[in-house]
Amino acid sequence: MIRFDLNRMLFTLTPDEHDSETVRSRLVAHPEVKFVSFTGVDMGGHNTDEKIPVALFIEDMEKLLKGGVQTDGSSVALPTIADLSNARVDLVPDMDAKWFVEYNYDNIDYETGLPVGTLRIPSFLLHNGDTLVGARVYLKNSTEKVRSEIMKELAEHPYVFEHIGGVDSAAEIDDVLLTNATELEFWVKTPDDRADRDQLSIAQELKEQYWQRVTGPVATALEQTLEILDHYGFGVEMGHKEVGGVKAKMGNSGNFDHIMEQLEVDWKYASPMQAADNEAQVKNIIRDVFRMNSLEVTFLAKPIYGVAGSGEHTHFGIAAKLKNGKTVNLFEPADRDDDFMSPVGFGALMGLLRNYELLYPIVAPTHDAYQRLKPGYEAPVCIVTSLGMDHKTPSRNRTVLVGLVRDRLNPLATRFELRSPNPHTNTYLIIGAGYLTMLDGIKAVLAAGKTPRELEASISKKFGEEDFYLEKDREYRAERNLFTEFTAEEREKLFGRAPSNVWEGFMSWGDGVFDRKTVDLITFGDEAAVSTLRSYREQMILKWWMEYHDRYIQNTMDFLRSCVKLHEDDKNEYDASNWLKSAELKSLIGREENGRDSLLMQARKAIDESDYAGLSRLELEIEEKLEELREVYGRYRRNIL
Repeated sequence: MIRFDLNRMLFTLTPDEHDSETVRSRLVAHPEVKFVSFTGVDMGGHNTDEKIPVALFIEDMEKLLKGGVQTDGSSVALPTIADLSNARVDLVPDMDAKWFVEYNYDNIDYETGLPVGTLRIPSFLLHNGDTLVGARVYLKNSTEKVRSEIMKELAEHPYVFEHIGGVDSAAEIDDVLLTNATELEFWVKTPDDRADRDQLSIAQELKEQYWQRVTGPVATALEQTLEILDHYGFGVEMGHKEVGGVKAKMGNSGNFDHIMEQLEVDWKYASPMQAADNEAQVKNIIRDVFRMNSLEVTFLAKPIYGVAGSGEHTHFGIAAKLKNGKTVNLFEPADRDDDFMSPVGFGALMGLLRNYELLYPIVAPTHDAYQRLKPGYEAPVCIVTSLGMDHKTPSRNRTVLVGLVRDRLNPLATRFELRSPNPHTNTYLIIGAGYLTMLDGIKAVLAAGKTPRELEASISKKFGEEDFYLEKDREYRAERNLFTEFTAEEREKLFGRAPSNVWEGFMSWGDGVFDRKTVDLITFGDEAAVSTLRSYREQMILKWWMEYHDRYIQNTMDFLRSCVKLHEDDKNEYDASNWLKSAELKSLIGREENGRDSLLMQARKAIDESDYAGLSRLELEIEEKLEELREVYGRYRRNIL
């Protein structure tokens, strides 16, 4: 329960409030804010959170805001950049970003009666005093590149304005605006409760939870979260139940327990950097508020095997700010009744689709991310888009990778929804790299002088048809259900084979090593971008095999040990055969025998020998055997009286 006055609390400092005098006056007026934290993001997605007492910060404010603070670079995840012998990393404040005050709801200040707050200042990582590195600077530099290049392309290809609604020439444009938003899904549960996979699967199939009424402590936590987010000015649009979950039960104490529900929170779009910063802060607020209500949340992409995972659909838009003050959506066609998009919109979408393989390592850098990206569960597995059945009917195909979002009553709403990211996707990197792939398509389309009708034909091409930009032996548009109306073989032939794990995903950046030529499109000749992506690759591969060795193998062994013999009557052939098959699979996966290593032992050895290609093959084989075991043992267990 919120037992304090939100209206008395400080939540943000906007960029126009970052001068020393204003910052000092705000902090003095809000004594509940007792600490300041310079918040950087390393290549592991970790946020730094050192706490500087407010009195000390005010005393040294000018120096800190100009030069930042030093941190131990060897403790920050920046492989190939900072190590024990080259570990100087400074946190330099971003003066153009919104600063947030984060509150500890378990620690109430005696004098004010309010939670103790920390002013979190989003910061860049400065290595060796001269080089900005990391995800935030990658996003900053890449989006600046995209904006300037789009302005240049529009000026060089004036024909395009015949097909854009609301603007007649490049001379009318003052600036190009990039806008983004994310939709955050997550699971919430009571501590120590475990989900029953069968019950969750049934509830999912019957749509028992989707957009249903929330009750009990989940309702309280969600409502409090939305109220608090509103005070931060995020422009919350809604919070609702997602497809996953089961109904909570009330225990003997009169309290709800056995809570296992999936929720989603959406908020308004912003500039690329602000959108990424907003998402990071929203996650922290959700964790804190739900914990205040004795609930746990997880942002894992696939916290429960066999049940819907959590996505973080990421929206991309491109607009123009005109010199007369108006804003025009550059994706919108001049003729909204007969065209889906302008050439700029088609080019951006085609660039994203053609170059999407380069985004695999960013979209899905973890084991559980690939557990989510499998057929079914509304998770995208094919590089394909949906435009809509006709020009007046918005797309409603939830099986595609990228959807065109349109609102007949609002031209500014036209945008793309990339459905593959999850809550652990690095939003700074995916937005920056995503726009760079779009820029490639925009350049190709405008250089070719293509009209919307010609581009609609291109993106709707059939397998084997030649195109000026898209690959011959691919299809890129589907208005049908990809999971029910195409076989796995058809999907792979028409839309390409998706990687199955982290190692396969990173092959798009080079065959076993980082190849800077391969990633040139998303590094745009920038050495800091090359350094950042190389560091990111090393960190994510390290995380993949370390988590596999230290967590996944142990979790798999725990699952194998839980599959125990339950029957006593060996005369029942059905039970006996199912148990025999289960025992064989258990032994193959996890039990050592003289002269034979189990699959898990082979995986351990592959990790010890740095044989990542071998580990990749074993990971897929183990997953296949585990799924077989789940099915066989499930049949066996269900038949025991």
